[in-house]
Amino acid sequence: MNRTLRYVTVGVVAVALLAGGSAAAFAEPAQLHAPTPVVATAPAVAELTAKASATTVNAWQEFRISGIAKGIAAGKKVTVQQKQGAKWVSLPAQAPVNAGGTYSVRVKLGLKGVNQLRITAGAVNSPVVTVTVR
Repeated sequence: MNRTLRYVTVGVVAVALLAGGSAAAFAEPAQLHAPTPVVATAPAVAELTAKASATTVNAWQEFRISGIAKGIAAGKKVTVQQKQGAKWVSLPAQAPVNAGGTYSVRVKLGLKGVNQLRITAGAVNSPVVTVTVR
């Protein structure tokens, strides 16, 4: 190899290394400064389950509604709601979601007959649970 060819080769390699590596030296300018695409992830879907410890109770007899609170932060309170006519009314029965993502609420009902209940946490509602009060 003649001396001129060696100098040219060394010069090209030096420029490539100074420019950030061989790939960066031969890349198009748009490829060097292209932003990294941002991938949006879907938010976790919150979900509540509910199960009553008894399906039939006497008036003012205590029972529990327990379930899983998926996607709901530990410490957030869940509330029992009762269907009265066409409206859902919140009862003074609440419990916090524990660190394991479960909850258990003590409930007493005095309204005799079939009661439709659900658990709510903000805009998230559980399926309806039916408890008959004698």
